[in-house]
Amino acid sequence: MRTAICDMLGIDIPVLAFSHCRDVVAAVTNAGGFGVLGASSHTPEQLDRELAWIDDHVHGRPYGADILMPEKFEGKGQGLDARDLADRVPAGHREFVRELLARNGVQAAPDGPVRALVGDELNAQLLDVALAHPIKLIANALGVPPRSMIDRAHAAGIPVAALVGAKEHAVRQVAAGVDVIVAQGTEAGGHCGEVTTMVLVPEVIEAVHPVPVLAAGGIVTGRQVAASIALGAAGAWTGSVWLTTEEAETAPHTVRKMLAASSRDTVRSAGRTGKPSRQLRSAWTEAWDAPGAPGPLPMPLQSMLTEPALRRLDVLAEGGHAGAQELATYWVGQGVGLMGKVRPAREVVREMAEDLLEAAERLNAALGE
Repeated sequence: MRTAICDMLGIDIPVLAFSHCRDVVAAVTNAGGFGVLGASSHTPEQLDRELAWIDDHVHGRPYGADILMPEKFEGKGQGLDARDLADRVPAGHREFVRELLARNGVQAAPDGPVRALVGDELNAQLLDVALAHPIKLIANALGVPPRSMIDRAHAAGIPVAALVGAKEHAVRQVAAGVDVIVAQGTEAGGHCGEVTTMVLVPEVIEAVHPVPVLAAGGIVTGRQVAASIALGAAGAWTGSVWLTTEEAETAPHTVRKMLAASSRDTVRSAGRTGKPSRQLRSAWTEAWDAPGAPGPLPMPLQSMLTEPALRRLDVLAEGGHAGAQELATYWVGQGVGLMGKVRPAREVVREMAEDLLEAAERLNAALGE
């Protein structure tokens, strides 16, 4: 099957795979899809090493990078460093986290190095690194990409993709010069809006035609990719399905929670990043959404507060700590209910391709062709 995104990116299967794990990115790309590395979880030095590793393992096959560049975040344009931002985290929020951990028998770790996941200087450095490698797509979420990102990517012949959760957002992105729209429904893991994928995708397609649109949100099977194409999408942008692959970076206890989860075991909560993002429901998400909990802080302050604790919980949970296991969570979409076993990423791609073709054959049969 060939679609506009296959022709644009030079791929065989219209499936893009977002992952923070270089091994997943390389495996998907080598299997005929298109891996996209989540760059914002890395420092510039780490990102350079990860992309160099991917370069060595995909042998010229196409892949991309995703850099989170929110339109709005705390300290934007103010030249603040990570310590300046950390000083803006209220003492009450810090105490809430300490008490939440203590109620579950977890002692808070001593303060370590401070790092912000977004920032003007950091974003510029990550973009520099990404463009120094042979990426074939660069993506952004949480608003229109900076003009510099669009202009530099286009100067290098690289298309720009943007994730949106509403039709009006897609229109703004195209007006700014974005080349590919990812229409991400509320079923998606991570940051998402409130409109379902089945409704959002055709809305966006009608609003931005002829710009290619990828469907996203709860898509973990080839028949869902086929449904996306039937709606008019050029393919699918996927994320959650790769979290339970053999190559994934997901904490082992969290993988087990995902394999046991149903589609009803996720929740949109701002308690991790400051913006609503879908993740596994746990004692952590329930505490942040409970009456009396402090309101979420703006990005990146909420992440600076929560990520060190959540990463510590992953380690303790794998060691058998019951309280940490109750608190442990990670981003995942409602498609988690279809993720029942651990498989190599290349096998997931193969099964999605086979499932896609079978779905197309069923549709042809129903049409009498």
